[in-house]
Amino acid sequence: MWVPTLYFTEGIPYFLVNSISVMLFAKMGVPNDQLSFFTTLLYFPWFLKGLWSPFVDILRTKRWWIIAMQALLTGLCILLTLTLPHPSAEMIAAKGTSVGMFHFTLVLFIIAAFASATHDIAADGFYMLAHSEKSQAAFVGIRSTFYRIAAVFSQGVLVYTAGYIENKTGDIPLSWQVTLGVTSVIMLCVTLYHSFFLPRAAEDQPRTTANGEKIRGSEVWNELRESFVTFFTKPGVGLAITFMLLYRLSEGFLVKLCQPFLVDAKESFVREGQIIGGGLGLSTDTVGLLYGTIGVICLLLGGILGGVYISRKGLKRSIWLMAAALTLPSFVYCYLSMAQPESLWIIGTAVSFEQFGYGFGFTAYMLYMMHFSEGPYKTSHYAICTAFMALSMMIPGFIAGAIEMAVGYSTFFWIANTCSVTTFVITYFVWRQLRIEN
Repeated sequence: MWVPTLYFTEGIPYFLVNSISVMLFAKMGVPNDQLSFFTTLLYFPWFLKGLWSPFVDILRTKRWWIIAMQALLTGLCILLTLTLPHPSAEMIAAKGTSVGMFHFTLVLFIIAAFASATHDIAADGFYMLAHSEKSQAAFVGIRSTFYRIAAVFSQGVLVYTAGYIENKTGDIPLSWQVTLGVTSVIMLCVTLYHSFFLPRAAEDQPRTTANGEKIRGSEVWNELRESFVTFFTKPGVGLAITFMLLYRLSEGFLVKLCQPFLVDAKESFVREGQIIGGGLGLSTDTVGLLYGTIGVICLLLGGILGGVYISRKGLKRSIWLMAAALTLPSFVYCYLSMAQPESLWIIGTAVSFEQFGYGFGFTAYMLYMMHFSEGPYKTSHYAICTAFMALSMMIPGFIAGAIEMAVGYSTFFWIANTCSVTTFVITYFVWRQLRIEN
C-alpha cells in the first residue's frame, strides 16, 4: 500500500509550491507583478533538478532520500504555519502588500521546492527499483491516479478549506495559517507511515561502478557532460527546443494569473476613474471548487482522453487538433474578463472547458519530448527536455504580472492569447518533420 501514499505525498508539496502559493499571495494582497515574478522563481528547482539527480543515485539509498525529504517538508510546512505574516485588512483590500513582508515565507517555499524536486527524483527511482517490470506496469495506473488525487486535494480541498475559514472568521491570514497547519499534519502522518512501512528494496543501494567501487563525483559530471553534448548535437535540436519553448507560450502567460483574476475584485483595475479590466470577485472557497476541483478534474480527463486519441491516431495526425485544443479554449478568459458574468455555471463551464482543452493539447507536447529523447541517453535527454518544458512556463511567468498591471485583465488576456499564433507556427514546422505512424 505504499505506492498510493508515496505518489499522493509527491503531489502535495509540488502543488503547494507552484499553485497554492499563487492563491495565498493573491489573497494576501500582493500585487500581480510581484506575485507572478516570485512564484515563477519557485519553479527553478524543477528546471535544474537534472543537475543533481545523479547525486541522489550515488549518495545514500532512495528510501533514505524519500523519508529525509518528507521530514524536511514537514518541518518547512510547520515553519510556514508559524511564521506566516499577517498584513492588515486595509493593506490586503488595497492590494498594497509588499512581497518583502513575505521574504522568510519565500525562503521557506524555495527550500520546499528543492526538497520536493529531490523527493520526485528519489520516489521515481525507488518505484522502479522496488517493483519488477511486470509490477511496475500493474501499479502505474494507481501511481498516476493518486498523484492526480493530490492535485485535486491540494488545489481544491485545501483552497476550499482556506475559503471556508475566511468566510467564518473574516481573517484571511488566519485562514491560510490553518490550511498550512492541516498540510503539516498530513505531511507528518505520511512521513511517519513511510518511516515504518516503506519497504527496503534489495536493489536500493547507492550506485557503484561495474567493479562495485564507489562512484566519484567527477565521473558523474563526465556523464552529465556527455549527455548534454549528445543532446545538443542531435539532428533537429534547434527546432525541438523552439517547439518546447513556444508550444505553450499562451498558457505560460495565463497560468500565473488565472486564480488572481478569479478572486480579484471587479473594480481592481481602474484608470482615470473607469474600470477597464478587473477580476471576477469570487470567494476563495468558490475558486477551490470551480478551478481547483472541477477544473483540475477536467484537466486530468482531457489528458486521459488525449492519450487515448493520440495512441490511436499517432502524433502527426493528432498534433493540429492538439494545438487547437491547447490554445483556443483559453479565449474564454477574454470573454470572462470583458463580460464579468455573475453566474457560477457560466464561469465554471468556461474554466472547465479551458482546463480540458489544456489537458488534451498537452498530450502532444509530452509525446513529442518522448520521441525526441529516443536513443542511448534516453533518460538524460528526457530530463533535459523537461527542463526546457519548465523554462517555457517560467519565461512568460516572470513578466505576466507586470503586463497585466499595465493594461488590466481584459487586454492582458487578449495579448496572452495572441501568442497562440506562435503555437500554430511552430506546430507547422514540427508537423512537416513528423512521420505518419501506422
